[in-house]
Amino acid sequence: MDEKQTILVIDDTKENIHILIGLLGDNYNVMAAKSGKAALEIVNEEDIDLILLDIMMPEMDGYEVCEILKSQIATKDIPILFITAKTDEDSIEKAYDVGGVDYVTKPFKPKELLARIHTHLKLSETLHMLEYMATRDSMTGIYNRRKFFELGEVLFRQIENLFAVMIDIDRFKNINDTYGHPFGDIVIKSLAQTISNLIPDTAVFGRLGGEEFMILLENGSLDEMKEKAEEIRVAIENLENMYEGSVVKFTVSSGIAQKYPSDTIDTFLKRADEALYDAKETGRNRVCFRGVVRI
Repeated sequence: MDEKQTILVIDDTKENIHILIGLLGDNYNVMAAKSGKAALEIVNEEDIDLILLDIMMPEMDGYEVCEILKSQIATKDIPILFITAKTDEDSIEKAYDVGGVDYVTKPFKPKELLARIHTHLKLSETLHMLEYMATRDSMTGIYNRRKFFELGEVLFRQIENLFAVMIDIDRFKNINDTYGHPFGDIVIKSLAQTISNLIPDTAVFGRLGGEEFMILLENGSLDEMKEKAEEIRVAIENLENMYEGSVVKFTVSSGIAQKYPSDTIDTFLKRADEALYDAKETGRNRVCFRGVVRI
């Protein structure tokens, strides 16, 4: 049996919440929030498939809640249906302008609301599938180059305490030449899986091309990032991939950069690339850091 999808109802009126829970509860998991602040806390902790959002609420109205959700990477793709007593054209237009996918007026017709919810959930599933195919590296399932840099630009604008870790497989050409490209693919997949298991959910991890990867990590100290990069290096060094009954090991070199106030995204990522070059030039299988040169 398929797992129920989760709908979040955001309304400051208890009666409205009870009506919607009664209507939706048989087919969906329904969560409720009586304020915008409470709703934002829920979406940061739970996997929400669709939101029913009232406009008129104290402290933070539905428009503001929608704008915040659409500005965040983790929540921007959740379909939001406004459900409200406001029927004037300006209110309806603004609901779509801030990112709503539909607008239902109170009192609503239950069958119509259920049909709209079903339609938007199916559409969201299709869009997610297409988005996944367009943004993921086909071999590893992590972000491809285009999506990585798209998300990277967003993170760079939003996060002050940001780190980049560039990772490259040492002597990867020798691996392909010695064991063949199919085994090289196994090496790439094992690296991607190992790193994915070691980084937090908030990290952005992508394959830039060939044997080159990058991670963007937020909200930690430089020492913590060095420790994480070293943990990854050791874990990869200890991997055992089998080739015709024999264990084959490989290593990686890594370069770390920390975002500074004077940085552009290009200078920030360039330092990570330069730090990776330092790691290669000083013997490979190591982690190096490049800071800003102050004159």
